[in-house]
Parts: sequence; structure tokens; C-alpha cells
Amino acid sequence: MNSQSIEQPLSRYVRIDKWIFEVKAVRAIRVDDFGKPYSATANFTLNGNNAYIDGLLTREGDDFTREDRQAFEKLAQQLSVESVSFDRFKQNRRVSDTVKIRQLNHPKTQLKLVKS
Repeated sequence: MNSQSIEQPLSRYVRIDKWIFEVKAVRAIRVDDFGKPYSATANFTLNGNNAYIDGLLTREGDDFTREDRQAFEKLAQQLSVESVSFDRFKQNRRVSDTVKIRQLNHPKTQLKLVKS
């Protein structure tokens, strides 16, 4: 599998026979080709319209980049997640943060002026 962009929405629910399977967790790896050694990993836990990212690890000297963040946001959009929470370390202290996710294909509200 190569690193081409996937733009279709992902379903969090799959029906097989009398069962509905709900995706509640996603493991992410940063790698050019599946099966090769990866340079970063993270876990997403999904709960309703929210996600929590934990276990974000990168190889020593290999930072989490702006492109990495954009990829995480794209996944959240495709899974219809409204907010993502995560913890990080700043100045040797753990800091919790939540990011609101811009939704894809949000219908624009149209205002119409009418005479009464």
C-alpha cells in the first residue's frame, strides 16, 4: 500500500449478518509502505463524536510535524469526529489539550430576505 491520499469518508459502523461492528480504536503508524519499519505510532480511541490520542511515539530526533497533525485532522474529519483530546509534555509538565475539528462538506446556511 503506498502513501496516496484517501479522500472518501470512513464508516465507523459495519453490518455483517445480524451484527453491527463499531470502530472504537485506530492504530496509526507513520510509514511509506505497510510492512516496512515505521518512524512514529499513535493510538486513537473513539467515543461518540470525540477522539483521544495517546501513545504518540516518534523515533528519537524525528519530530511530530505540521504534516502529521494535518493527517490526524483528516482522519478525524473522515470519522466525523468533532473534537480530539491529547496530552503532551511542555517544559517537563503534562498538558492536556482539545482541538475542535472542522467538518467536511458542512452545508452552508443560506439567509433569505422575505417581506412580511
